[in-house]
Amino acid sequence: MQNQLIVNRQLIQKYDTAGPRYTSYPTALEFDETFKTKEFIEHAELSNQRGGPLSLYFHLPFCDTVCFYCACNKIITKNRDHAAPYLENLYKELALKAALIDTSRPVTQLHWGGGTPTFISEQQMQDLMTETRRHFHIADDADISIEIDPREANADTIALLKKIGFNRISLGVQDFDAAVQKAVNRIQSEAETMAVIDAARQHQFRSISIDLIYGLPLQTLSGFNTSLDKIIAADPDRISLFNYAHMPKLFKTQRQIKSEDLPTAEQKLSILQLSINKLTQAGYQYIGMDHFAK
Repeated sequence: MQNQLIVNRQLIQKYDTAGPRYTSYPTALEFDETFKTKEFIEHAELSNQRGGPLSLYFHLPFCDTVCFYCACNKIITKNRDHAAPYLENLYKELALKAALIDTSRPVTQLHWGGGTPTFISEQQMQDLMTETRRHFHIADDADISIEIDPREANADTIALLKKIGFNRISLGVQDFDAAVQKAVNRIQSEAETMAVIDAARQHQFRSISIDLIYGLPLQTLSGFNTSLDKIIAADPDRISLFNYAHMPKLFKTQRQIKSEDLPTAEQKLSILQLSINKLTQAGYQYIGMDHFAK
């Protein structure tokens, strides 16, 4: 039995302002250059004293093309050779961090994000995972996840990811509407997305997640409703539904988006309400932090 969503529009209007994303902690605004190597080492020692499992995150910032809405730390290039020096330094970073951490502590969560993690070659993906296992003990039952751009992956990619240890994938979709995709410079067919989902199921991935964004240019209630129907039919294990934060003064690529094409706050709220109602009726639990799960 799902609880009914109650929306206080006056409260939302009162606090309708841009702020740091709450999906990461600490938020980006809390990072400070006064936190030096000495403080980092001290915190690593305290962490070892407390013990407990570890979580590792790897950021692979490369993308072949830019999505105009994206506010992530990214490098746009078609030259795949640019990944090699980055990975060389990443291996050095692994060794430095491992020297500070009690590596008998198991890694129970590992995630590759980006950027586009599958931008790097298959051999580079294998090497990165091998190097990680050389420095850290990854638990047998660890959640090992990766973000996937369906335009940058096929059945062979998914097979390799499973082989080197990944058991969870998150697919960026955002919206299936062709006009919206063109407006944000991310043309991605439904067939590309479904092919990756089918491959992940064939290789028995533990969890398949799909990312959606509401508030993108040219989005409408009816158009997003159609995208939701397609997502529900695909039956992923999890769905994330993020609100697009338009901050062109901070993110240059967002300046490619016309402000007049963006839905109003009222329209965005209607899309959010529709999404929550539709997904919960389809059997998803609204677990908070913009996530739905079965």
